[in-house]
Formats: sequence, C-alpha cells, structure tokens
Amino acid sequence: MKVEDIKTVGMVGMGVMGRGISISALLAGYKVIGRDLNDEILARAKDDMINGRFGMKGAVDRGKISKEQMDQAIANLTLTAKLEDLKSVDLLIEAIGGANPGQLENKDLKLQLFKDLDGIVKKEAVFASNTSFFTIRDLAAVTNRKDKFLGLHFFSPANIMRLVEVIWTPELSKDVLEACVEFCKKIGKVPVKVKDMPGDLGHVGNRIYSAIGREARKILEEGVVEKPEDIDTVMTLGFNWPIGPMAMGFGARAGWK
Repeated sequence: MKVEDIKTVGMVGMGVMGRGISISALLAGYKVIGRDLNDEILARAKDDMINGRFGMKGAVDRGKISKEQMDQAIANLTLTAKLEDLKSVDLLIEAIGGANPGQLENKDLKLQLFKDLDGIVKKEAVFASNTSFFTIRDLAAVTNRKDKFLGLHFFSPANIMRLVEVIWTPELSKDVLEACVEFCKKIGKVPVKVKDMPGDLGHVGNRIYSAIGREARKILEEGVVEKPEDIDTVMTLGFNWPIGPMAMGFGARAGWK
C-alpha cells in the first residue's frame, strides 16, 4: 500500500475526536464518510465542524483557510448512520465513545464494531483506532486484516493539535505503516511511531499523563496542598507548563462549544 492509495477516509464516531480528525482530512483534500448512530448526532457533528469553537467557519474568519476551502471540504463530507456505507473506504478510523456519557471508551464496543466492519469493508482497506489507551493488537485480533490494522491516536482538538501517535504491531505491514505515516503528514500532523504494548497502558502521551495525574491526586488526598488549583499553580509557574494536571482532568471532550 502507498499513501496515494488513500482517497476516501471512513470516520466511525462523529463525536469530538471524529469531528476534528474529519476536518483535518477534508481540508487536505480527502473525501470523508462519517458514520454515527443517528441523524441527530450527525447533524450536530456537522454544525460543530462548521460553526463550533474549533470549526471551519472560525478558521475562515481568522484567515487560516479560505471560504472556498471550507466549501470544498463540506462538499467532500458524507454523513451516514449505516455501517454499510463504509464498504469502499480506503482508510477507516474508529473514534467511538463509551457505553454511557461518563465513559470515554469501551473496549467491548470497539471489538464488536471492528468484528462487524471487517465483514463489510473491502479487504484492501486499512483499519485504525484512535483509542487513547487500548492495546491495538487486542482490537486487531477480531479481524482478518492484522497486517492492515494500527493505531492512529490524535489529540484533542484533533484539527488543531499536531501530534499523532502511530501505533504499530508486529503483524502490521511495513508498507501500511509508512503509508499511514505519510497520510498523517499530508493532513498536517507530526507522526511519532509507537510500539504497541500489552495491558492497555495508554501508548506514550496518556501513559505519562496518567502517571502524573495519579501522583497529583495522591498529593491532594494527602493534604499536601489545600486545593487542586495549588497543584496547577506549582506546575504552570514552577515548570512553565501551559496547563496543570488537575485542569487537564476535563479531558478530550471539553471545549468545542
């Protein structure tokens, strides 16, 4: 596989991450088919992609993109509630949420989704998960395309943040890995290759952040400081961090409105 073989991107899950990833791909000239559970969710996603805080209209207003670029991106976007409409995509990226509003991700849901999609999407297509934590090899195990299955972990908001962790497994084809690295570059991202590890550890970024968060909460529980803001003040003013570990707890879903 070569990066030139990727022309249409399937985006499964049009929440915060799916919207941002879709915008990045659309503005790079790719066709995107976005899928979610119902028309109401899809309508809200499209509105946020255009009018939200990190939407394309704001980018036009700030001179980051032209109105013509936005119009072309919208024209290249197809939204659907049917998994079957993803059958001809070249690269499928999964970014579904959890089983309830308070759950960021659910591994069992992802496993069932990939099992279903494996029987629908053309066998040449590459599958990628945007999972923040789960082991990619576990997700790939339910498919018959382990050589074409990897992680593409974007950071929120995905159309603004430049990093993508490209998570590879021993079974992944080298051609697919390099094609996806080049795809990330084509949509304006900085890819970092990350070895897949067992145990749902969180790759690199979230593995480090989780350790920091655990220690910050322990400090608060022990009464070392009076309030969470004190921890953030220490890290932002003492180490010049742009944001402290307690404020980071709001997570990837915050800030689009």
